[in-house]
Amino acid sequence: MESYIYRTDKLILDLTEWLTEATGSAFAAEVVKMSIAAAVLSAFVGLLAMILIYIERKVAGHMQQRVGPMRVGPHGILQTVADSIKLVAKEGLTPKNADAFIFNLAPLLVFASSFACLSFIPFSPGMTIVSFNVGLLFILGIASVGVLGILAGGWASNNKWSVLGAMRSGAQIISYELSATLALLAIVPFFGTLDFQEIVLSQQKGWWIWRAPGVGLLGFLIYTIASTAECNRTPFDIAEGESELTGGFHTEYSAMKFAMFFLAEFINIFIVSAISATVFFGGWMPFHIEGLDTLNRVFDLLPPIVWFFGKVACLVFVVMWFRWTFPRLRVDQLMHFEWKYLMPLSLINLALAAIAVSAGLYFFN
Repeated sequence: MESYIYRTDKLILDLTEWLTEATGSAFAAEVVKMSIAAAVLSAFVGLLAMILIYIERKVAGHMQQRVGPMRVGPHGILQTVADSIKLVAKEGLTPKNADAFIFNLAPLLVFASSFACLSFIPFSPGMTIVSFNVGLLFILGIASVGVLGILAGGWASNNKWSVLGAMRSGAQIISYELSATLALLAIVPFFGTLDFQEIVLSQQKGWWIWRAPGVGLLGFLIYTIASTAECNRTPFDIAEGESELTGGFHTEYSAMKFAMFFLAEFINIFIVSAISATVFFGGWMPFHIEGLDTLNRVFDLLPPIVWFFGKVACLVFVVMWFRWTFPRLRVDQLMHFEWKYLMPLSLINLALAAIAVSAGLYFFN
């Protein structure tokens, strides 16, 4: 593991030194490095969205005993590309009586919030665009900005269904965000840091989902449910509610403006799964079994980035599984579930974590 960390850190250091020599300024070198990182991240976001959309269509198809998209490309793999071209080619319309500036700004705000969060995700040792000692706290704060774009878009549309959808979404996201944050904060005392890379390294002796006695598993379950609601995914997609709100907060949006809302949803699925994989399942850390050194050496043959994306893929599948299994909740049922069940459980879990840490109760400490 140390060799992966060394190679990555050395590559980044060599690139920084070369850019400093080429530009003649450390500041200019940092600007160029950040520009390269932004370009790579933009390409990753586009590819990630197309892959996740295709996978969800196939997951939905097989769960409903159908084949899903099959016509465009082999096994339908180019269907998402065709849809992207269609959205780019369509005309973006703005309602006559809408607040044009806020209406056009809203989807950009939602997308930018999701895009910025990806900068803090540790894909591999040293492979983080922004390494921050309070990365977990910062990513929770940035993710909260997205709801402002939803509220702004619904209000600026000058459509009563959009306003209702936006208000529903705001109430839902803000409410469930509390439970999701408390679920993560319950694990923080065990590893004692908010730096994502340090969180991963703290799990060398075991993943926190089972190393923290009871608290890890309960925290994971709470975070999975609450983060699904934050992403406006079924069974928590009352913000759209096609049967009663036409299309919800994005009823008036079309072309690339609608695509940015849609794109942000799938990026958010990846982000919450990546956070869950990092905090509860060791991130890029390989799975090790105490006493089975031969098997552990086999696990170490896989690069850390493969472990990371493998764990994230499993968690993304769980979120998609939710969507095509459970029926949509009513708005009163959704809020009742959060404030009367999930929130008290989150507070109890936080109290149990404090007791466990104070008593020194760790597995494989």
